[in-house]
Amino acid sequence: MLKRSIFIGHKARITTRYEQLVIETDERTGNIPIEDLGFVVIENQQTYISIPALNKLIDNNVAVIFCNEKHLPVSMLLNLDSHHTQQEIFANQIKASKPLKKQLWQQTVKKKILNQAALLDRLGRTGHPLRFHASKVLSGDTTNREAMAAAYYWKHLFDFPFVRDRHGGFPNLFLNYGYTILRAAVARALAGSGLLNTFGIHHRNRYNAYALADDIMEPFRPLVDAKVLALIKQYDTQELTTEIKSALINITTETVYFDSYKSPLMVGLQRVASSLQQCFAGTRRKINYPGLWN
Repeated sequence: MLKRSIFIGHKARITTRYEQLVIETDERTGNIPIEDLGFVVIENQQTYISIPALNKLIDNNVAVIFCNEKHLPVSMLLNLDSHHTQQEIFANQIKASKPLKKQLWQQTVKKKILNQAALLDRLGRTGHPLRFHASKVLSGDTTNREAMAAAYYWKHLFDFPFVRDRHGGFPNLFLNYGYTILRAAVARALAGSGLLNTFGIHHRNRYNAYALADDIMEPFRPLVDAKVLALIKQYDTQELTTEIKSALINITTETVYFDSYKSPLMVGLQRVASSLQQCFAGTRRKINYPGLWN
């Protein structure tokens, strides 16, 4: 089921009543069924949200994303008890062997590079060098083909000189916001399949609570890149406006393509997470990653 995403940009009071999220602002009061929600982004620093409202959202596997004083997403809340065989799934994930993790990372990097190539092709630029790199990805990506592909990809993606910077200005600011929303969407799907976001297959950082989400989101980054390119053309601004934020939040409704069907990204991520869970359980060998374009 496709869930709704809501953005709280003005001062608001958020409570719950009769399984509804009640949002009160100075102008009006509105109710939204909590079961219809997938993401709640709270940007305004003066927003109040009650503990019962947070508990209801978490019980329904809604990702609640909080922004800082610079209006950028900095944290999120997720359900840690969302699957009926939670303990078994945790155990399978934690005891996963290094060879299995390396194979899963190989699949992930290869799919990411192929999706980058597909985007360059759509833009009228050649993605052939990237497909060559994808064909050479080894288990664990020990030769770092991901970085080689990235150097070519970023050089040819924009029509102007560009350096990728996690803390940079335009257009990095657009990219970073979109990646944060994507990360939250992936983390939500993983949690919904009973997986621990803390334990990644490649990313390892003692301070990173979402290492697995950082791994699994990699093949989907070009979807954000394509959206940012479209927004740059649509809006004549280098500022991260409310309209641009809303468009980036709605990245979760973009269509992705599996072998025999298509679905919104939000729904597709659930299938990806489920296939990863099966890989950890030993009943499947490959993550079911979709293509980003038909």
